[in-house]
Amino acid sequence: MLIHIPKVLTDVQVGICRERLAQADWRDGRATAGPQSAQVKANLQIDEGSAEARELGKTIVGALERNSLFISAALPRFVYPPLFNRYESGMSFGTHIDNAIRQVPGTVGRIRTDVSATLFLSALEDYEGGALVVEDAYGAHKVKLPAGDMVLYPATSLHSVSPVTSGVRLAAFFWVQSMVKDDGERALLFDLDSAIRDLTAAETDGPAIVKLTGCYHNLLRKWSEM
Repeated sequence: MLIHIPKVLTDVQVGICRERLAQADWRDGRATAGPQSAQVKANLQIDEGSAEARELGKTIVGALERNSLFISAALPRFVYPPLFNRYESGMSFGTHIDNAIRQVPGTVGRIRTDVSATLFLSALEDYEGGALVVEDAYGAHKVKLPAGDMVLYPATSLHSVSPVTSGVRLAAFFWVQSMVKDDGERALLFDLDSAIRDLTAAETDGPAIVKLTGCYHNLLRKWSEM
């Protein structure tokens, strides 16, 4: 399930992110990659414990907590603290799959990576190339979104970042452990929740909406892990 979530951050918040990232200490991104991913990874990242990462990460998580589309699509149980990357001309990230388990920095806690997220921070006109490419049973899907928009996709997906040919691509990325780990079950719940929202907005028959809402919560009760 590939979900586009528009305007996670406001234009003002995006501007602040860019200003703070312009002052950050960028390092070789291979330091946070596994042995296989490191062979195909060429980008820059800031230290996840840096002041910039902590400050901007809190801004993003706060925005996510207020975003109903994100909540509906990801059904988050835990959100990994956002990381930040930079792709300059010639940089890319070859086809790879994300690690199944990530240790939360500074803690002994670990999360299962059910959902991957990329939040775009550069304006589309600021760089060429640099599309996120997500592969599924229906082929490869290229994703390149306006600054402040985010895409969610199953962490089980093969994916890559195509080479940046000019300019700079800035983004935040992170993972979510969902209350519902199965992507197919999450997709069914998302579709059902979206239909209930549409029917509610159209002010259709109340008892029917109540029944559908009951089905949603009973399925969530059946499938969720708490």
